[in-house]
Amino acid sequence: MKYNDITNENSIIKTVSDLLLEKEASLGTIESCTGGGIANAFVMLPGASNFFRGGLITYSNELKSQLAHVSPTTLEKYGAVSEEVVKEMALNGLEVLNVDYTIAVSGIAGPSGGSDEKPVGLVWIAIATKNGVVSKKHLFGNDRAENIQQSILSAVTLLHTVLTQQNEGV
Repeated sequence: MKYNDITNENSIIKTVSDLLLEKEASLGTIESCTGGGIANAFVMLPGASNFFRGGLITYSNELKSQLAHVSPTTLEKYGAVSEEVVKEMALNGLEVLNVDYTIAVSGIAGPSGGSDEKPVGLVWIAIATKNGVVSKKHLFGNDRAENIQQSILSAVTLLHTVLTQQNEGV
């Protein structure tokens, strides 16, 4: 995904934006490794203010706790790049941002910072709704810019999946 392709009528960002407008639903983001890229992708579209409420960039563990209300115990036990943390980020984002849907993402963009357990390119994404939360693990590659772009695209794609489920559940 390139930013100049975002406003294309066939883009996943445009498709998801249209679904949110159709459902009269609001969206917020809590981002770590994408540094606000998901929020930026949505606000590039005209009319985004009709569904997008805002986002938090919680790059540090301190801000994950302070702003996204992630438990310090969860952070200590599982680490910032984990399913448990990203689910807390997403669920807490519903209340913190007062939205219907929250996208949360945390990962290791690289090129350094990885380990055998959590390699560079590991990204966790979660989508929360009033009906619950879904999460997905991704393992991209070693290229920082590509990892960030793939994280944005994967997050929006996961939201699309949640929005198009027939039972409105997660």
